[in-house]
Amino acid sequence: MAETLLLLPGMMCDARVFSDQILGFDDLCAVQLVPVWNDGSVTAMARGVLEGAPQRFALAGHGLGGLVALDILRQAPGRVTRVALMGCTPLAETPQEAAAREPRIVAAQAGQLERALREEFPTGCFAPGPDRALMQDAMVEMGLRLGPEVFVRQSRALQRRPDQQKVLRQLRAPALVICGAHDTLTPPRRHEFMAGLIPHATLEVIGEAGHMPLLETPEAVTEALRRWMSAPFRLG
Repeated sequence: MAETLLLLPGMMCDARVFSDQILGFDDLCAVQLVPVWNDGSVTAMARGVLEGAPQRFALAGHGLGGLVALDILRQAPGRVTRVALMGCTPLAETPQEAAAREPRIVAAQAGQLERALREEFPTGCFAPGPDRALMQDAMVEMGLRLGPEVFVRQSRALQRRPDQQKVLRQLRAPALVICGAHDTLTPPRRHEFMAGLIPHATLEVIGEAGHMPLLETPEAVTEALRRWMSAPFRLG
């Protein structure tokens, strides 16, 4: 039976970040975009995905969506046939990182969501070049559409996320880790660390991308995901 691929978008992202994959996978598998907007914790978000998911499925998540994928693996490892993780880390947020979110949360609550979004996704987190400002504008556009309440919920979820290193060490499904070489929010070394925890992981570093390879180099991401989806899947 063909697998269903669930796509989990990251912080303040909507379906547009996965548009290339949604259009490019119709010959390979069924694809479903699953928002992670409506709950205030990673655990609750994962539970919500599981409630609406097929019995067996593949997962691809970016950023916050990757963290939700990790918690799905913790809650129901037998239901996941394979997993792809992008722009995320299995580590819990440090007190310093959590505290640094507070000014952005306050700004969003005070009607300054655009400012909060531009601080959340600075131009320096994208690959160098003339498209940096366009990438930031795209993130801001999606974030403004989702609104300040979603920003606050997702920020709180990131602050309180659990450590998932044990989950990755126990993972036996085919795993793909993708990162942009110029990502300053979750740098390549964090992805290398994450891939090193997984018994059978493939690491793909995209040289022309930063934190958002889904927007910066969508074709490269699709190619990597197609190779991963074409590999033999977990049988149990």
